[in-house]
Amino acid sequence: MNKYTKNIKSMMLILIGVLSASFGLEAFLIPNGFIDGGVTGISMLLAKVTPINLPYWIVIINIPFIIMGAIRVNRRFAILSIIAISILALALSYVEYPVITEDKLLISIFGGFFLGLGIGFAVRGSSVIDGTEILALSISRVTFLSVGDTILVLNIIIFSFAGVLLGIETALYSLLTYFVASKTVDFVIHGIEEYYGLTIVSDMHTEIKEMLIDELNKSVTLYNARGGKSTDPTKNLEVVYTIVTRLEVNRVVRKILEIDSKAFIAEHIMGEVHGGVVKRKPLH
Repeated sequence: MNKYTKNIKSMMLILIGVLSASFGLEAFLIPNGFIDGGVTGISMLLAKVTPINLPYWIVIINIPFIIMGAIRVNRRFAILSIIAISILALALSYVEYPVITEDKLLISIFGGFFLGLGIGFAVRGSSVIDGTEILALSISRVTFLSVGDTILVLNIIIFSFAGVLLGIETALYSLLTYFVASKTVDFVIHGIEEYYGLTIVSDMHTEIKEMLIDELNKSVTLYNARGGKSTDPTKNLEVVYTIVTRLEVNRVVRKILEIDSKAFIAEHIMGEVHGGVVKRKPLH
């Protein structure tokens, strides 16, 4: 993919993301006084307690995170983020959406869904419209907290303030909004093609390896290990490691257990995977 095509694809994803996020905010959350977590939630809280409108706060609060992104990621990321946030601010200022519902549960679920969809598409377009992850990354590098822990702490603080300013019930519904939005973001970024690593320990490792390679067309890695507490510590074991998609994991595990019902299988979710043969041939 050349640079020109790559930039067009990014702009298309950003535009879709901005339209979805602004729809979630204007048609669901803002008219009913709900907020989200992260930088967007901070902006919405500040818009409620100050005379400055939400579009301005979204730009102002995100500026330091765009600067961090330029330093920690790259200049292209920062430029695309400026474009995305600017378009979002313009959409919130000038595009009018009808209020879809006043049902609090529907507001929480669908407001969070469309907002999360928007944030996720913006990330797929190599930009952000919510700088929470950049802030969390920066804090995690100077504290003992991980990125996930930092995001959790930040949102606990945000929703604690929301409970005081908006009331406990609204804060709880807003927490549901954040949960739906965060899960939607994860789904858009990782999709149904999320990867799992499988570590397999079995006396029938040769048969399992052949099944994975010949029948399922999977790449495998073999390495030697020794048994610990549950097996003979002097016995050498050959461990089979492979990577599958989320849709494949149950079938692959079933096929392994068909070969050796006593096989030890450890599953773990992975982030990005590059190279190798991860998915090519459908399972039967």
